[in-house]
Amino acid sequence: MKISFHGAARTVTGSKHLLHINANKKILLDCGLFQGMGKDTTRLNTEWGFVPEEINHVIISHAHIDHVGLLPKLVKDGYKGKIYCTPATASLARLLLVDSARIQEADVMYANKRRKKEGLPLFEPLYSEDDATNVFPLFETIPYNEPYMVDEGVELTYTDCGHILGSAAVNLKIKENGIITRLTFSGDIGRYRDMILRSPQEFPQADYIIIESTYGDKLHDLQSVATDKLLNHIVDTCLKNKGKLVIPAFSLGRTQEILYMLNRLELERRLPPLNYYVDSPLSVKITETVKRYPACFNSAVQHLLRKDDDVFSFKGLKYIEDVQDSIALNDINEPCVIISASGMAEAGRVKHHIANNISDARNKILMTGYCEPMSLGGRLKHKPGIVKIFGKEFVVKAAIDEITSLSAHGDYEDMSQWLACQDPQQVKKIFLVHGEYEVQQNFKERLLRKGFYEVEIPAQHEVFGI
Repeated sequence: MKISFHGAARTVTGSKHLLHINANKKILLDCGLFQGMGKDTTRLNTEWGFVPEEINHVIISHAHIDHVGLLPKLVKDGYKGKIYCTPATASLARLLLVDSARIQEADVMYANKRRKKEGLPLFEPLYSEDDATNVFPLFETIPYNEPYMVDEGVELTYTDCGHILGSAAVNLKIKENGIITRLTFSGDIGRYRDMILRSPQEFPQADYIIIESTYGDKLHDLQSVATDKLLNHIVDTCLKNKGKLVIPAFSLGRTQEILYMLNRLELERRLPPLNYYVDSPLSVKITETVKRYPACFNSAVQHLLRKDDDVFSFKGLKYIEDVQDSIALNDINEPCVIISASGMAEAGRVKHHIANNISDARNKILMTGYCEPMSLGGRLKHKPGIVKIFGKEFVVKAAIDEITSLSAHGDYEDMSQWLACQDPQQVKKIFLVHGEYEVQQNFKERLLRKGFYEVEIPAQHEVFGI
């Protein structure tokens, strides 16, 4: 058996890991889009490192685009098998993939206007909305903790990973030449004591573990202080400076967390009387989808639901779907809060809101999660004097700040706790993925100190025998 790594290898996005079983069986773990990689992004998203039509099965950990975003291209390029995931992941992926296709088509249309004038060859999107919808019939949903035979000699069990709604660790028992190998892929590991979701579950003893390492050298602030920090930013920006607070937030996960915190502030009678805009059609749809899976919520949210039937709603909340209503927000002069996708500010409506508000000292851009260093969000975190958006330079006068405690990714303590159910002496090898190389090296040293005796950090397209 071999495993090769074709994404999220010494970088954070583009999760794709390929199992080679016997001579003719191949299973792809995740099929994610590379994001925020600058000029290399397009090349990385078009070079598979394998032949899609040779893949027998695809197993998905969760619905974030950097884990599912290349499924339409995979199908377009010849994959015809099933795509396994949890029920919530299938519901969310349907929304996210269509949105991803629309963004790519819009971005290509925008770029081609300039290229056509300059007589340059025109771009093609990675995939279309039709390509995205071609993925949906291939989804095969599997609940948590129910073993399922994916193929002869290949048993899959999902365990809850607590990262986002429907997120799961992939636990495989693979029988090859009479020998059973136990392999676990973490997907992305959530946080223990998350404000909305259940904590990550223990998982069966594994021989090989593929584990994310996004925050392998960091400890998050307590999530319990995030609500007060958010309130302070609202008070400072909107009440004291009479400005706009623009919050880039991923449509899935982060937006719901922010709405939940604002709901709690209203219940505690501390929410300032302002307009709070969620300017993202996708965020609206995802929030409604999240509400359909209350069983995934933790006990505290379950308890709150007994007296508040919508924990994501509050006075002053306004959802914006129409593009003209979104544009109209630029002309509003009164203080307000604008929550808009995407979280890295690399695409979507929030990029326009940043461009329209970043040169006004009354305003603030509040980052709320991980950003690839080359993304707009990553560049803003360095608080530059000038930033380029849509090819135009803007003087940065608005305040730039961030709340670090809101990450849906566990820190090194969370990841260590997730691994605590394992006997290190039985784990033959750990592979670190989904992290920046320097961070991974630090996390590797931590794991070695905890008794795991062999830890690898795969490079892009590197192959290992297991």
